[in-house]
Amino acid sequence: MNLKVRSPFDGHLIKEIPLMDEKQIEKLLVTAHSLFNDRNRWLPKHQRIEILEKTAQIMNTRIEELTKIAAEEGGKPYTDSKVEVLRAINGVKLAAEHIGQIKGEEIPMGLTKASENRMAFTFREPIGVVVSISAFNHPLNLAVHQTVPAIAVGAPVIIKPASSTPLSALNFAEILYEAGLPKDWCQVAVCKSNLAEKLATDKRVNYFSFIGSAKIGWYLQSKLSPGTRSALEHGGVAPVIIEKDADMERALPMLVKGGFYHAGQVCVSVQKAFVHEDIVDEFTQKYTQMASELKVGDPLNQKTEVGPIIDSYELERVERWVNEARDRGAKILCGGKRLSDSTYAPTVVYNPPDDVMLSKDEVFGPVVCIYPYKDIKEAIEKANSLDVAFQAAIYTQNINTAMDTVNKLNASAVMVNDHTAFRVDWMPFGGRDVSGIGMGGIPYSMHEMTREKLMVINHG
Repeated sequence: MNLKVRSPFDGHLIKEIPLMDEKQIEKLLVTAHSLFNDRNRWLPKHQRIEILEKTAQIMNTRIEELTKIAAEEGGKPYTDSKVEVLRAINGVKLAAEHIGQIKGEEIPMGLTKASENRMAFTFREPIGVVVSISAFNHPLNLAVHQTVPAIAVGAPVIIKPASSTPLSALNFAEILYEAGLPKDWCQVAVCKSNLAEKLATDKRVNYFSFIGSAKIGWYLQSKLSPGTRSALEHGGVAPVIIEKDADMERALPMLVKGGFYHAGQVCVSVQKAFVHEDIVDEFTQKYTQMASELKVGDPLNQKTEVGPIIDSYELERVERWVNEARDRGAKILCGGKRLSDSTYAPTVVYNPPDDVMLSKDEVFGPVVCIYPYKDIKEAIEKANSLDVAFQAAIYTQNINTAMDTVNKLNASAVMVNDHTAFRVDWMPFGGRDVSGIGMGGIPYSMHEMTREKLMVINHG
């Protein structure tokens, strides 16, 4: 049986990929597990550095090819897909650079009579077999983030890319092999969800990395084998608070980009903007104008700013949520309609009720809600009212307001005078509460994919 990979924009067939069966998935696990247990086959650090440096070099010669693959299969506009490719290359370089920084520490001895004549120190070892299940929205960069840290620390990795966007991960694996990585160290599983569950929950798996919906992630977490460590990255509603002293002209383009980048299909896309009542009318008018002028269409067209929603089911859900808000009295200031079978107009919704889906859950689509507030305490309370907590933001010129808000927002990261979708790949990145567990970011993932061992020497 084959998986048909189609363009989310116009549905054309890009490629057919063979789907793995249960025997093939078992073979992946056997291969990775036996590799980790045979220390004679482990790659020395200098070789891992050489392989990753060569990988980055090869990728750098294929930027255009990698960009087009990611844009065509994932629907993220060409310009943004190129940024993703450059990030992915930098992520590979970061991993190579951080291999030399994986280290332990000295543990003091002689502090008690019983510890005399001893020396002790820790060092870090690869954790074991890593299984990664990935999402569609950054098909190349997520493949890098969920495989390269494992390769860098010396852990065999199996990645299961999203069924809608497997081509970038498969192509990246081939680049790794071309750079000299033996194939057993990074295997790609193209399979159905039931076999992905088998893969993730197998007792031979030491670390599980998941990027995707909270429902699936927490379900798989509950099924993990005892001792399997995990990192789950889900979504949030990315609340932004805009105080009356905010630099509006600076904030507006950031918040338009942060809200409609990749048609809002990013786990930290701006979804809720809480705007002080003194400036809400001006802000709303300018924001709506800018959103309505965004160019929507073919992701391979270099002028496109907003591409398609990944599939018809998700488009219908976004449409349903916007219609619910409209029916309950919210004002649709722009958009609120399909533009084609795969695209939805960038939509700004004013003050939807607290109990509609747009206010209660992550929309993961090109929709931004604006809520007026009188007192910042009210805005913080509403921003903290949901059980998701990822990145948030505050726009203000007052340092005291900024610091107080950073302290009070329930978020894993708070941006000051920047949008919630800001990220560089060497910073810690991950949700808290329902939004996830564990920490991403190249060096942070490398640390999580190792475990500590203590050595004590009795020299008495």
